[in-house]
Amino acid sequence: MKPIGIIIIGDEIMRGKRRDGHFAKAVEILGERGLRLSWAQYLGDERPRLAAALERSFDSGDLVFCFGGIGVTPDDHTRQAAAAALGVPLALHPDAEREIRARMAEMNWEVTPNRLQLGEFPVGSRIIPNPYNRIPGFSCGDHHFLPGFPQMAWPMMAWVLDQGYPEFFHRSDEVERAIIVWEGHEGMLVDLMRRLEAGMPGLTVFSLPSFGTAEKRRHIELGARGRPADVERALAEMRAEAARLGLAWEDVPAG
Repeated sequence: MKPIGIIIIGDEIMRGKRRDGHFAKAVEILGERGLRLSWAQYLGDERPRLAAALERSFDSGDLVFCFGGIGVTPDDHTRQAAAAALGVPLALHPDAEREIRARMAEMNWEVTPNRLQLGEFPVGSRIIPNPYNRIPGFSCGDHHFLPGFPQMAWPMMAWVLDQGYPEFFHRSDEVERAIIVWEGHEGMLVDLMRRLEAGMPGLTVFSLPSFGTAEKRRHIELGARGRPADVERALAEMRAEAARLGLAWEDVPAG
């Protein structure tokens, strides 16, 4: 599976006026399908910067989900930036027009030019159905552009994955396990961590130190991710090293 990235767009997030929920939910949606996120980027509503970032991500060949900025208000620039990055014009997509007109009929609203602009996407795009209000997102190759509203964006992301990439689900047998080493610190364990990674190609060893709190004393979470057999071997060596150092340890529950 190619690397997966997300781009989260909006001045309201960059200025702290709204808290982002897309990152955590994207990780969850991917994880449910045995996939993982490779990178994430936050950008404000600035068209030249958006276009430059999208040009780089299109060139990368990665699978990318973009959240936000596909409306028609003056601070929405994602559709135009995507078109600029691809070097193509915007045009009213016939499938998007059909969905928008159907939504307007359901609500007994007038079909105005502004509302039809919601269906103007870079030429060559495909629409992403919106189960919430039928106003679609769009895909350009492996880039998928979604609204900023979570109740729309998250089911749309799931639909894109389920319709377009099911052959990549749960193809990796990677697991992650960890132990808590009480009163441990990274300096005591870094040689072990390097030795484990050098001896087992494909294994990633990680550490999450904590200075402790009034309720929980100082500790380090020490773990590994990779092939199940390698992870179990690494955990065994971690436990043995903690014991050799005279440090108490306990397993972090799996899952």
